[in-house]
This record gives sequence, structure tokens and C-alpha cells, in this order.
Amino acid sequence: MPTGFQDGPGPGAVERAGVGAAPAPRRARHLLDLDNPRPTSRRQGMSLTSVQRWVASSLAVTTIWHLALGLVLAAWYIEESRTVDRVGLLVIAGLFGIVGMAVGLLIHRRSLLSPWLLVGVLPGLAGALWLF
Repeated sequence: MPTGFQDGPGPGAVERAGVGAAPAPRRARHLLDLDNPRPTSRRQGMSLTSVQRWVASSLAVTTIWHLALGLVLAAWYIEESRTVDRVGLLVIAGLFGIVGMAVGLLIHRRSLLSPWLLVGVLPGLAGALWLF
């Protein structure tokens, strides 16, 4: 009498597909199914020129901002009685921050009239909050 199992019911028995047999369980999505591979993504990567622009702008902006932060540090070393000199260095630091942001915008061929230029004032403002 057929029971629906190969080699009789027991541990490790494999059910035969036949009339009244239950469908095979669906494989979980996180498991690899070699019979039904996932479609490959068609997402395009960045072009070489785009990557070069990002690397160049990152290096230029961080280098110029290091100069601006060095000016803030130099203002910290000036004695407190020379306030005009300290403020002058902080203004120059803010200008260098703006120049750094402008260089980044120019490398990406963006307009110089951008709200991003206001970010360039941060080294001077942070230095003023720190020193006064």
C-alpha cells in the first residue's frame, strides 16, 4: 500500500511528489537559491571624472581649512591684551574658510553665489567663541 514516502515513513524519508502531496515550502529570502538567482542590479557607479572632482575638492577644502584653523590657533597664542590682533587673525581665518569653500565650489563647477559659502565663516566664528 503506497504511503507517499520513499523507503517507508521514518527519519530522513523523502516525500514523493504526487497527487495530494503538499507543495515544496518556499525558501526564505535571505538564503541562496541557486535555481532562482536574484537579478543583478543595474545601478551605475560614479564616473572617473566625478570621483576625481570629489577627491580634489575634499583635499583642497580640508587643506585650506587647516590653514584657517591654524590662524585661529595663532590667535589663541597672542596675549589677551592685543585684542585687535586676535580679531584680525580670526577675520583672516574666516576669509580663508570662505576661500576654501569657494575652491570646492569651483572644482565642482558650481556657482560661487551659494549658501555653502556661509559655512566658510565657521572657523572664524568658532575661534571667536573659543577666545572671547
